[in-house]
Amino acid sequence: MAMLKKRELEQINEAQIESKLVELNKELMKLNAQRAVGTAIENPGKIKELRRSIARLHTVKVARSKKLAGGKKKA
Repeated sequence: MAMLKKRELEQINEAQIESKLVELNKELMKLNAQRAVGTAIENPGKIKELRRSIARLHTVKVARSKKLAGGKKKA
C-alpha cells in the first residue's frame, strides 16, 4: 500500500475510508507481529508509512463528520 495522497483522500467516500482503515490496520498488525516475533521485516519503514496513512484517514473522517455536523465546536 502506497502513501495516501491528499488528492486521493478527497475523492474517496466514507465506505471506502472504512475499508481502507480495516485493510491498513490488518497490514500493520501483521508487520507488528513479525517484528515482535523477531522475524526480519522486508521494509521497516513500511510500519511508519502505515501508521501515518491510518492517521490521515482518521483525520479526513473526523473532518468530514464535523463538516456534516455544521462545524460546531463544544465550548
